[in-house]
Amino acid sequence: MDHTIGVLALQGDVREHLAVLTRLGERAIAVRRPAELASVDGLIIPGGESTTMIKLAKIFELYEPLRARIRDGLPTFGTCAGMILLADRIEGGAVGQETLGGLDITVRRNAFGRQVDSFEGDLPLTGLDEPVHAVFIRAPWVEAVGDGVEVLARVPADPARGAAAGRIVAVRQGSLMATSFHPEVGGDARVHELFVDLVRRARAERPTDHETKRD
Repeated sequence: MDHTIGVLALQGDVREHLAVLTRLGERAIAVRRPAELASVDGLIIPGGESTTMIKLAKIFELYEPLRARIRDGLPTFGTCAGMILLADRIEGGAVGQETLGGLDITVRRNAFGRQVDSFEGDLPLTGLDEPVHAVFIRAPWVEAVGDGVEVLARVPADPARGAAAGRIVAVRQGSLMATSFHPEVGGDARVHELFVDLVRRARAERPTDHETKRD
């Protein structure tokens, strides 16, 4: 194994993501400092409270380094609040709420918590042969995507889902990936495996030191 995957460890479901990565045999570390961020080849931004995570990122001097690494192509996977932090645009956010950005999407904050009941259920997702059991807890959904964003999953278009029916809940754009739901809950590691594949591909495509010096 020649890569390390970090989990942003400011607040939220940090241990759960680390446990899934460890179960997959990945080298995983908690990221709280710029030096730890600099050492990883991929990063998971977990669920939690998005405004609190931004405030703590600034306190720990991680906000600008995170923005820079994401902008430079660090494979990053945001879940629930992590999706909000990766979004370029927010609806229903706190006044002046900031994000890290990178994903050309508009998310609605707390869409499942304030507009419809939180729920869980089986969800077809691009790249998986069988549906994933998705758990939504006060989750966002995606209101709109840019041209370069691939939609990976939507809530089934079932009238029983009310306002959630048909909503986008998983996306991918280049080396960035995000889900409204919590894939670290329930013991199904396949969504994490999709992200690990992103990390491996990015690592394989990275120029070697020899190539960099030659150029």
